[in-house]
Amino acid sequence: MGNRSVYLDHAATTAVKPEVLEEMIPYFTEKYGNPSSIYSIGRESKKAIDEARDKVAAALGAKPQEIFFTGSGTEADNWAIKGIAYTNRHKGNHIITTAIEHHAVLHTCQYLESDGFEVTYLPVDKDGLVTPEQVRDAIKPNTILITIMFANNEIGTIQPIAEIGKIAREKGIYFHTDAVQAVGNIPINVEELNVDLLSLSAHKFYGPKGVGALYIRKGTKINSFIHGGAQERGRRASTESVANIVGMGKAIELATANLEEYNKKLIALRDRTIDEVMKKIPFVKLNGHREKRLPGNVNFSFEFIEGESLLLMLDMKGIAASSGSACTSGSLDPSHVLLAIGLPHEIAHGSLRITFGEENTDEDIDYLMEVLPDIVNRLREMSPLYEKAVKGE
Repeated sequence: MGNRSVYLDHAATTAVKPEVLEEMIPYFTEKYGNPSSIYSIGRESKKAIDEARDKVAAALGAKPQEIFFTGSGTEADNWAIKGIAYTNRHKGNHIITTAIEHHAVLHTCQYLESDGFEVTYLPVDKDGLVTPEQVRDAIKPNTILITIMFANNEIGTIQPIAEIGKIAREKGIYFHTDAVQAVGNIPINVEELNVDLLSLSAHKFYGPKGVGALYIRKGTKINSFIHGGAQERGRRASTESVANIVGMGKAIELATANLEEYNKKLIALRDRTIDEVMKKIPFVKLNGHREKRLPGNVNFSFEFIEGESLLLMLDMKGIAASSGSACTSGSLDPSHVLLAIGLPHEIAHGSLRITFGEENTDEDIDYLMEVLPDIVNRLREMSPLYEKAVKGE
């Protein structure tokens, strides 16, 4: 069997679906009007944005006027956290988050610490979970915001968001969730989840890059993040990226239309991969919760090997995967998520993240299982520690 091309990194990004692209194209060419203009070509753009907003709202169980388009999921996280922090500073300066958030949240919280805010980073258990009790215990009289990710981008663990949201609501504290990995992969309803703010990003569900959204519950006190014109009802200045917004609307509509079926398919691929790898390769650990995890996420640590070499060798066989999050692949430090779930440095270094998507099939897993055990073996043969472990020393 010759080299195939198998893409197993859907948590990093997805391709734009043909039907999404098709809806976007007119807004680059003949329908190029500025949505803020009152003539017809501008009004057409405005109408297209409104329709996309309706679609995003419908997918989340929100009202259209609670959806604000942003340039990315990262911007949505920044706006939610800094916006709430600065607008509500008169009430307090304490923020609660977890040790395994995406850097868009962690670095934003660290920035706020340098400006006099106090942040509690909750530890997680070996599966990457935080408990509602931990959150309750961390609340102080000056707590103004709780920000906890919906599902982890590296290990796929899904947090008890609705329960945490209930506690936040009882205490009158704003609750934000970074749902960038979850939207389009699992059903989400902002009412049932008790969240005040939720971030999402189009390129994680077959939409374009460069567009995201922030759900802001009506009545939430939050300042604008980007100042300028009156776009997004005066909350987020800058000329809207109409084509991208249209693409996001179409992509989320398609993603939610067949979510249940898509879920089933991904769970089957995920579980088969976990079972086969655990069975065929020794000295391997599954990272993240076995059941409470994203449908398409698999994350392993292989002892006695370096994740980087593993990725390069998989790439030579035409398989695209990752070792942590796409945003840190340039860094040589082991993943903060894997260290937070208690893995020692040397094991955290040997991690492999496989994330499935729509075009993946059982044949892709057949091919992965044909090449992965061999690659792991070859890399381990270079490790003196592996030799000792095999001999049981």
